[in-house]
Formats: sequence, structure tokens, C-alpha cells
Amino acid sequence: MRLLNKSALITGGTSGIGLATAKLFVAEGARVAVTGRDDAAFERVKAELGESVLVLKGDVRSIKDMRAIASTVKENFGGLDVVFANAGRAFPSAINDIGEELYDEIMDINVKGVVFTLQAALPYLREGSSFILNTSFVAQTGKHGISLTAAAKAAVRSLARSWSYEFLDRKIRFNAIAPGGIDTPILGKLGMSDEAVRSFKAEFSKMVPVGYMGKAEDIAYAALYLASDESSYVVGTELVVDGGASQL
Repeated sequence: MRLLNKSALITGGTSGIGLATAKLFVAEGARVAVTGRDDAAFERVKAELGESVLVLKGDVRSIKDMRAIASTVKENFGGLDVVFANAGRAFPSAINDIGEELYDEIMDINVKGVVFTLQAALPYLREGSSFILNTSFVAQTGKHGISLTAAAKAAVRSLARSWSYEFLDRKIRFNAIAPGGIDTPILGKLGMSDEAVRSFKAEFSKMVPVGYMGKAEDIAYAALYLASDESSYVVGTELVVDGGASQL
């Protein structure tokens, strides 16, 4: 029960890494709220997480939505001890394919969404809170055709460093997790066929030193460490969980 009596908010918590983290946080004693945009998934998520978990609709790109979510969490939990700013998307972004719409989509979800999440949650973060940002190993390695996503995640990494100093007086810890290739439902949302997704996974696994793609639970355990008091001396760092891919 490493999170006993703690309250947590996880954005993008209705699938993939966010959902796996929510399950683990609940098992470790936390009161949990998750956000998502897909109404159709909410009943399934409630069934998986339990009735005590708040499943809230909202878009991290909307400060109005995020303030409403934060207010609801305050009403139900009294405050927050942990925020996992997990919501984000990775998009293929070859330089000649980047138009205004794609640029805004990538930057708004990955960067604006993190900024608005902190702005909304900040009034309710208790002293000693942990704020975790989701970055990516691609910000460190440079991969073909994904430069804009890498740049967005590098910006998020920079925010973690800056905020770590900005909020020292409130004793709020900011850290980041940089996932590698994780096998989550998002792969099926990139417009690829099932066969193409299977081929991608197989080829990607060959490039990872450990020989396979990670699971959402691998990131959830990293988030648990950063959320718990065990990491109370960890501030402004980025925990890379990528099976060694960034070492290549």
C-alpha cells in the first residue's frame, strides 16, 4: 500500500499506460481520478477500476475542461498528492508532411496539455506532492520521421526541469518518465492495418536490446516509484524505461 491515503489524477487514463497506472495506483491504496475523451470507454473503465475511481471527461488542450476536472477532484478528494500528466500522442511527422493542423495537434496535445494540467491542478496540490510528466525516448535518440513529436517531448522534459525549481518552495516534486516502444492500443489508431501493426511491432522489437516491446505496466511501475515517498529525494529527473533503445 505504497500510496495509502494519497489522491491521484491521471490524464489520458482510460487506456494504455494511463489505465495500467490507474489500476496499479488503486491496488497500492490511492484514491484515483482518470480523464479521457471517449465516452464509449467510460463504463468499461469504471468496471475495470471500480466504482470508487472518478472517470472524468475532458480534453487536456482545454483549460476550461481541466479546471472543471480539477475542481471535481478537489470536491471528492479534498486535494491532490500525485498528478501523472500522461495524456499525449505520437504522430509520424516527416518534415514535408507537417502542415499547420498536424503541427498544432502534436504541440497542443503534448505540450499545451501538460501546461494546462499543471495550471488546473496547482491550487489543489498538497505540500510534498509528486507531478509526473510523460516524455519519450525519441527526444533523446532522433528517429526517422517523428521529429515533431520528439521536439514536443523534449519541450515537456524541459518543463520538468524548470518547474522543479519554480515550485521548490511548495515542495512539489517534478519528474518525467521517458517510455520506449510500448505495446498499447494507440498503435491501432495510427491508420495502419492489423497486419501493418503486427509487422511494425516485430520490426521494432528487433531494434530494442532486450528484444521486445514494453508493456504499459512497465511504465506504470516507474510512475508508482515517482509517485511514492520512496522517491522523495528524486527531483527534476527523467526516468528512461525503454529496454535500452536509447543506448543505440
